[in-house]
Amino acid sequence: MPFKDECGVFGIVPQAEASRQTYLGLYALQHRGQEAAGIASRSLGSDLNQIHLHKAQGYVADIFSESVLNELPGHASIGHTRYSTTGGNVASAAHPFLVHGRFGALALCHNGNLTNTELLREKLIQQGHTFNSPSDSEVILGLISRAEAGTLIEAVEEALRQCEGAFSLLILSEHLLMAARDPHGFRPLAYGRMPQENGVQAHVFSSETCAFDLVGANYEREVEPGELLIVKADNTTESRFPVARVAPRPCVFEHVYFSRPDSFVFSRSVMATRREMGRILARQHPVEADLVVPVPDSGVSAALGYAEASGIPFEFGMIRNHYVGRTFIEPKQSIRSFGVKVKLNPVRELLKGKRVVLVDDSIVRGTTSKKIVEMVRAAGAAEVHLRISSPPTTHSCFYGIDTPTRDQLIASHNAIEQIREFVKADTLGYLTLEDLRGAMQDPGDTFCYACFNGEYAVQPNGPEPKGSGLVPFPAAKA
Repeated sequence: MPFKDECGVFGIVPQAEASRQTYLGLYALQHRGQEAAGIASRSLGSDLNQIHLHKAQGYVADIFSESVLNELPGHASIGHTRYSTTGGNVASAAHPFLVHGRFGALALCHNGNLTNTELLREKLIQQGHTFNSPSDSEVILGLISRAEAGTLIEAVEEALRQCEGAFSLLILSEHLLMAARDPHGFRPLAYGRMPQENGVQAHVFSSETCAFDLVGANYEREVEPGELLIVKADNTTESRFPVARVAPRPCVFEHVYFSRPDSFVFSRSVMATRREMGRILARQHPVEADLVVPVPDSGVSAALGYAEASGIPFEFGMIRNHYVGRTFIEPKQSIRSFGVKVKLNPVRELLKGKRVVLVDDSIVRGTTSKKIVEMVRAAGAAEVHLRISSPPTTHSCFYGIDTPTRDQLIASHNAIEQIREFVKADTLGYLTLEDLRGAMQDPGDTFCYACFNGEYAVQPNGPEPKGSGLVPFPAAKA
């Protein structure tokens, strides 16, 4: 099973119902984070130096009722749906963050993870700055507030030059809505425009274009790596590049798993790249079988490609319960593999006596994959051939994805045959890194493949993700 989701951001200006449009945008981005969500709104250029904010833990639809949205007026809004990376799953780490300082009220939301958070935090504390949360996003606001620059735009530029790692940011102020992306472009951020009855085109920003489809916006382009794109109160825009340009390294896992298949991410169709991954997987790891079955939902697109290239029929042999919440009450009596069973259930009539190709996007620790293979066998499958539409995951991510520490990644210290034995599949096949590059039409290293090869574009200054206490990049076990 895959890594856990990261975060999603959405922003719009000018729009009469900006907070409602942001609510819809976050609804479309719910798959990127289910722990918390928030919306900040105001009217650009108004005399009232006030930003309205509401955020809480939980799902978007549960947090924002009609009465809550009525308390978020204004024609400019930014929002965020969160899965914890830096800061953990605590209420104080929910976005957007809001501060009042010499540049007035500022709200910020952030997708990504700074690699020099602790160094920047210590520097700000020494300057007398206090923090209300453990989030690296609050560090960015601290840098802006304490910048020596004379204007807000210059202060944002000064702050961005100090940040290392991954960030796609939206910042809302009295007169501006700003979008910024780190120079490597690790995390996505799309820019679009939304036609309105008054003839004025609204500017829309989103982690994925699927949110544009819901609100009726037209995709224009990606916010470029290293770009600071500014929307002013008069609805004009300005593009700046405050940080020296470097070779972009967008995260390939957006296409492997994170993004919705109906999105364009990094100017590419996610569905098209995943189906190509499946086609290549079928050519590289053929097997005689009766059915191609995806692990829903992340394995569906690649499984379609595998079935297409192999000629083996595609079937939804496993059904996912889409209504499982963030937490559920387990029975007091132990039920084997309960956590998997509550989310996935096999279709026994389809699987019984069949040789099954089971397609998923990744294997992380291996424990969930093992339970799924066992579940398919228990449903009567004669054979289970596991196919993974990415290379073995051997390294942790430091750029905003919730990954285990390297010692917990099964592929970091086991050969493929050992992994096969552990998950109890009849055969196991992964894409190679070269195969993945082929599916992405990437002859060089345009994308970040660090979780597969350990080649980090930005070296982290702290411990591995989730505070394991291990030094970065521990040697793989023999």
